[in-house]
Amino acid sequence: MRIGNWAKHPVLVASRAVVSTAWLRELGVPGRTITRRCEPGGTWQKLLPRAILLSRAVPTEDQRIAAALIYAGENAIVTGLSALRRYGLRQAPAPNRVHLLAPRGAVTSRDFVVIEATTRLPRSRIRMDVPVAPIPRALIDAARRLSNPRAVQAMMAEAIQRRDCTVAALAQELADGPKVGSSLARKALIPLLDGVHSVAEADAWELWQRSGLPACQWNVKIFDEHGNFIAKPDAWCRKVGFAWEIDSRDHHSEDDDFANTVARNARYAAAGIVVLQTLPAWIRSEPDKVIAQLRAAYEAAERRPCPNTRTQGS
Repeated sequence: MRIGNWAKHPVLVASRAVVSTAWLRELGVPGRTITRRCEPGGTWQKLLPRAILLSRAVPTEDQRIAAALIYAGENAIVTGLSALRRYGLRQAPAPNRVHLLAPRGAVTSRDFVVIEATTRLPRSRIRMDVPVAPIPRALIDAARRLSNPRAVQAMMAEAIQRRDCTVAALAQELADGPKVGSSLARKALIPLLDGVHSVAEADAWELWQRSGLPACQWNVKIFDEHGNFIAKPDAWCRKVGFAWEIDSRDHHSEDDDFANTVARNARYAAAGIVVLQTLPAWIRSEPDKVIAQLRAAYEAAERRPCPNTRTQGS
């Protein structure tokens, strides 16, 4: 495009895009014009070195990411919370900074950008036109910068529930990555390795460890002696025929929850299984009372003939 005609370029006329200063110069925009338009009262703004927003509006998350990638260079990729939101994880908190992975020797963190220099730069995935780290890496990178253990647990559990990644992949990422800041992720992984699927179940898992009861299985399908499906309890003690259900509304709609629960409990009763239902709020507010109920229900199951059941794969 000839010098003097750059102002007619469609990106400059009607766009609020984030562009590089190098692209503007290639277009023929004089350096003094770039500077003037980014000054107070101008029509553009410099978000980061080399990154210009063609608007004076407050930048969106997408625009901040675009600016961060221009600033960091072509080999940088998005990780942490910003990456997880592009994978669609609902449990990922809103990020207040853009977290990037970049080769060692690249630019350093500044303003709203966190640059993590690494020798383990993974192959990126493209999500919403943005190069992002694989989910296991993004999850662990995000977890190392969070202080809320429930948020870490929720993100990891959601990714596994959605089959976006496996527990083994998270364990491998923790083994390969830096140990600094990884304590919350390591703690959150323990119940997930045992078969737990949610934050509510993780709370239940911890309470079971405190109860002194024998080890149980988590989230396994159980069948009667004829191979008919009974249920998939949150916790299952086959030795005595005892099931524990954490009946959270998180995984049920209001329309089908009651009917499904009644049908499930009828199958438990028909199979001779003792079942205890607990609300997640009770685990947090009255843990000692729930432990007492667990022990009483387990002892009641011990006193009854053990039903003939099997679990999936057994």
